[in-house]
Amino acid sequence: MADYNTNTIRAGQTAGIRSSAQIDAGLRAHMNKVYGTMSVGMVITALAAWAISGLAVAADGTLTGLGMAIYASPLKWLIMFAPLIMVFGFGMVANRMSAAAAQLYFYGFATLMGLSISSIFLVFTGLSIVQTFLITAIAFAGLSLWGYTTKKDISGWGSFLIMGVIGLIVASIVNIFLGSPAIMFAVSIIGVLLFSALTAYDTQRIKTDYIQHAQSMDSEWLAKSAIMGALNLYLDFINLFMFLLSFLGNRE
Repeated sequence: MADYNTNTIRAGQTAGIRSSAQIDAGLRAHMNKVYGTMSVGMVITALAAWAISGLAVAADGTLTGLGMAIYASPLKWLIMFAPLIMVFGFGMVANRMSAAAAQLYFYGFATLMGLSISSIFLVFTGLSIVQTFLITAIAFAGLSLWGYTTKKDISGWGSFLIMGVIGLIVASIVNIFLGSPAIMFAVSIIGVLLFSALTAYDTQRIKTDYIQHAQSMDSEWLAKSAIMGALNLYLDFINLFMFLLSFLGNRE
């Protein structure tokens, strides 16, 4: 009887170790998928922004017909707010989408975001854009790594950060009409702080969601969860980059 109990305990311990190892391996694969999807989205955005800005400016430095339509007509407002609309739309329809459709949606969104921010190539020097991108990438990697490895539970930051982002959006929209440099400066500082915190928060949330659903998840849920995680981190990176560019970018 004693041997039977001992063998049962050992079998249970072995199964627990095996299950834990499987979860760890699955988590690494899941995070690789998240970062990989996000990286592809970033490449699409960068290429779209660069290509569109090139088509928008003629050889003599004046705006082409496309450039006038994008940057100097009422269409610019639609282009400016379309990515925000797509983000909210994605949240509403993601559960009804297949993983393949969700991924195409994300890549379409990344292309539209490239169109929306393409004006940075007309406003800032190429060197300052590259430098700011590298600084953002280093900061993002450090913040995301901290969010992944920290033992501190930062889930309580969520409601505060969401309220901060909503306030930031409202302030940015208001300042479009006011054009106040002081408000823009304050918005940029708060934006850098908010999206730095969101990078760590979203990374930990992606990790926690996976672990909580590790025993019951299916492949479709896993694929869509990785895409949603990639979208969140993509938005954190883009916003952090744009706010840092307002500080560090050298204007043409």
